[in-house]
Parts: sequence; C-alpha cells; structure tokens
Amino acid sequence: MGYMRASLKWARIGSIALVVFIFSAYVFAYEELSDDALRNIPSGVDDFDIKNGSLLAPILIPRVPGTPGSIAVQHHFVDFFSRELPKWKVDWHNSTSKTPATGNTDIPFKNLIITRDPPWAQAGDVSRLTLVAHYDSLYRPEGFIGATDSAAPCAVLMHVARSIDAVLTKKWEAMEASGDAGLGLEEEKGVQILLFDGEEAWISWTDTDSLYGSRALAESWESQLHPALSTYQTPLESISLFVLLDLLGAADPHVPSYFLPTHWAYQGMAKIEERMRKLDLLKSEAKRPFLPDSAMQASQFNKGYIGDDHVPFMLRGVNVLHIIPSPFPTTWHTMDDDGEHLDLATLDDWAKIVTAFAAEWMELDSFMNQLPSKEKPHATRDRTEL
Repeated sequence: MGYMRASLKWARIGSIALVVFIFSAYVFAYEELSDDALRNIPSGVDDFDIKNGSLLAPILIPRVPGTPGSIAVQHHFVDFFSRELPKWKVDWHNSTSKTPATGNTDIPFKNLIITRDPPWAQAGDVSRLTLVAHYDSLYRPEGFIGATDSAAPCAVLMHVARSIDAVLTKKWEAMEASGDAGLGLEEEKGVQILLFDGEEAWISWTDTDSLYGSRALAESWESQLHPALSTYQTPLESISLFVLLDLLGAADPHVPSYFLPTHWAYQGMAKIEERMRKLDLLKSEAKRPFLPDSAMQASQFNKGYIGDDHVPFMLRGVNVLHIIPSPFPTTWHTMDDDGEHLDLATLDDWAKIVTAFAAEWMELDSFMNQLPSKEKPHATRDRTEL
C-alpha cells in the first residue's frame, strides 16, 4: 500500500460520502452485544500458532501471484471453507495483467469471494458486511513472507467466519420457524469475505502497479447487474460496509479513523475494544487502545488516505472502514515481517474485536450461547443510534 494525498478524485468521494453520512446519521441503529455475548467471543490463539496453527501457519509462506506458494494458500482457503464451513459460497474472480517486473508475461490474479446470505434471499436483495484482506506477498525481496502484510489479517477473517457461522444459522432458522423470513420486516443482511490477490506493487507503487485484483473486481462489479426489481442494482451497491484489514499483528498498533463518513463504524469497533478491555477479555499488553480516535471531530479529518485495496471501491461510492495502523509496523516490507515477529496476543485481540463487530452488525446477540453473568450491575451495553 502507499500513501496518497488529496486530488480531484476526492471531490467525487467526498460528495458521495457526505450524502451517505447524512443519511446514515438519522437511520442507522443497532443494539450492542451484551457482556455475556462478548465473553463468548472465541479466542483463536491456538489457530494462530506460527508453526502448527490450522489457520495461520499455512499462509506464512511466500505468496507471489501465479507461483506455487500462492496456489497452495488458495487451496488452504478453499479447503477450510469447504471442510469446516460448507454453507459459505466460494466464488473466484480471475484476471490477468502484465507487470513492470514480468515484461510481456501475463500474470494471473485470483480473488476469492466467500459469501453467507440468508438462505431464502435472492443475491440482489442482500446487503453485505464485506470483510477484506489481501493474501499476496511482495515479489521482492525474494522469500518475503508478509506476516502482517497480510497473512495474519487473512487468518483473522477465517476465524471470524468460523466464529459466527453457527450463530447465523441459528438466527436464520429461527426466522424461518417463526414465519418472519423474507417478509421484509428487516433488511436482508449477509456477510462477504474478499481475499484479494495482487495488492502489492511489483516494482514501485503507482496507479497501475498495485491493486491488480481489487481494481479488476471493482470494475467488474460496477457493470454486473442484478436481476430487474432487485433491491440493489449491482454487487457494489450490495456492500453495506467495506472493512479492510491490513498490517495487523504487530504489538501496540495505532489505527486512526481515516474517513468521516464511516467514523460511526470506527466508533462502534472502538467501543467494542473498550468494553472487551473492561471485561478483561483482551490479553495484549497494549500501552494504549488500538482504536484511539473515537472522539475525533469533523474538523480534524483531512483528505489524505493510504492507498490500499479499498481505493477502487471507494472511488465508486462504497463506504470504507480501513483498519490499518499508522505508522506502519517497523517490519513493513522487510524480511522481518515473518511469523516470529508477530505479537500473537495482539493478533488474537484483533480476531476477537472483529468477530464481535461482525456479530453486532449482524444482530446476533440473542442467538449467541450466552452464559449467566456473575456480575450484572456493571453492564456496559447500550443502544447506539447515530
């Protein structure tokens, strides 16, 4: 990813985003997870073991697009969902492109699109929380692993999917049993995971040497029409929030709030972190909150942003929550960005926070297997209306 500054593009982004922000300010409301539900968010620490963890260890190899390492990691993702989460639909979006490093050779880029929708809903009628990471690694230096960039975020998203899968089933089965399914009593909501190929530049970051997979998918989805009379005209319009994880897994991350129009979503995730810390559910020894900017005012936001896989979607009007630390980890784009330099307690905390955010977004509180609280008087839950 690279740093980008204000340009004429921002005028378009800003005008679209401002309308969305004003609209959401009046209509967005959701109920926070109870303390008991937060206590039941599972840890993924064993699965994040860098040698034997079932989720992370297979990704900690070089994953340059079109190479055997990339193919092996693709198989890891597909095997995981087909074996453990068969109700999630796995699709591919394939493209090819020449790169500055490979001359006239067409390099294949393979994005994975992994979706769980209400079983009765048509694809064009579902609003999807979209959780995103890239799985490719740098072409040079040779042998680069990219643990924070972005093997660890991919493992986090696998953990999130597994953690909410059974609860989604419970909710939707209960809706079908009550006769509420498909009646339009509430918005049809699903979850979508995008694992992008080709995020990294091959030589140096430019508009054309970067974001190969995400640029291709955003362009494709912009012109791909859902059936007539669908709630959403295109797959882009179906994205309720594009949550991009990148460079996560180093100790003491500082993740700013980058965009005013989705600051409410940032505040929601920050509130989850705050509540989980108060409940002693996060185990990293952080010197400060991961997400410290809840109190930012509108006047404090600027028009700069970090170039990453969200940009092709943001330019097309998609709401983006970018979860990337600034400054970047000290291991960024060095051979030290490997498993040994991950802080596993921090990584597991991110997995819990993002899982709770997804569960809250999908309104799963009453369907989670809640255990009786020992102490009820100090509940930290409220209803958010923005």
